[in-house]
Amino acid sequence: MKALVLAGGFGTRLRPLTLNTPKPIVPIFGRPFLCHQIDLLKQVPDVDEIILSLNYHPDRIEAVLGHGQDAGLPIRYVVEPEPLGTGGAIKFAEPYLDGTTIVFNGDVLTETDLAALVERHRARDARATIVLAPVENPARYGLVETDGEGNVTRFVEKPDPTQITCNTINAGIYVLEPDTFDRIPAATKYSIERRYFPSLVERGETFAAFVERGYWLDIGTPAAYRQAHRDIFDGRCRTGCAALAGPGETMVSASASVAPTARLLAPSFVGPGATVHPGAEVGPHAVLGDGSVVGTAARVRDSIVWPESIIGTDATLDGAIVGHRCRIGDHACLGPGVVLGDDSTLTPHTRFGEAPTTP
Repeated sequence: MKALVLAGGFGTRLRPLTLNTPKPIVPIFGRPFLCHQIDLLKQVPDVDEIILSLNYHPDRIEAVLGHGQDAGLPIRYVVEPEPLGTGGAIKFAEPYLDGTTIVFNGDVLTETDLAALVERHRARDARATIVLAPVENPARYGLVETDGEGNVTRFVEKPDPTQITCNTINAGIYVLEPDTFDRIPAATKYSIERRYFPSLVERGETFAAFVERGYWLDIGTPAAYRQAHRDIFDGRCRTGCAALAGPGETMVSASASVAPTARLLAPSFVGPGATVHPGAEVGPHAVLGDGSVVGTAARVRDSIVWPESIIGTDATLDGAIVGHRCRIGDHACLGPGVVLGDDSTLTPHTRFGEAPTTP
């Protein structure tokens, strides 16, 4: 069995963070995001290869993940000549799919039991099975309706209040049978959500639903990316990253340097080679990437600092995300929602957002 991860998007919603770092390898507690999905896929005994469908900066993803030496499963790279959409990407990878296939959107953080998903697919002898996630505000999403036997019956795009008949949305995880891919045209941009799935319903083919009531999050925006870290910190999401983050705890890498007078407030994470200077305060909900530096009396709260960035003396980060190799000047102040791309430099006393002026 093959697992196909659709990871060819440009990550536009996460910009500027994804201008140099493709979304599949943005760090979650210092670990590439895609590694979480690989961990999930390894739970399915029949999966013998992971295929990554890529288009944007594939060389950078391959440089980080290799060919599965550290993942525990072989990784194959399939690079689209141009973005082909979700269905087009599946069709492009079809020559490498030799049977029942798990398909995973490359921006989903979840605890879905994939082995149980495959078991349900096979028990129903389904042509396709889709994971659905219940949401609190269904008006924000396209909805997926099911009948009493768990069959998908209808897709409702951007419903108005009179059309809301359920609260389940497409969670971006599927089990598919490749003999249904004949309806997808080759070398053509094609949407699995708008065309392939409705065709299953129209033809009366067995199209099963698997409702995931556990944790599920699309990390594709800065706010959601930061929320993913909070959820792991607080134990709402129990992933392989949780072992690194230690839900509710402060985790400090053995190679990090923390001054005796610095304060680490739980939960927080200090990565390898990071330095926290005297009088600094890190946390709660703060992540310091590899080799980052927090200056004397600086404060980093509810923020994510990517590797090799330097936070100046008496600077404050509160609800911000800072990319690789940034330089935050002394006494600068970054508030909620501020996102800095790689190699940004802020001069001393610069202020962005609504961060407080006092500790």
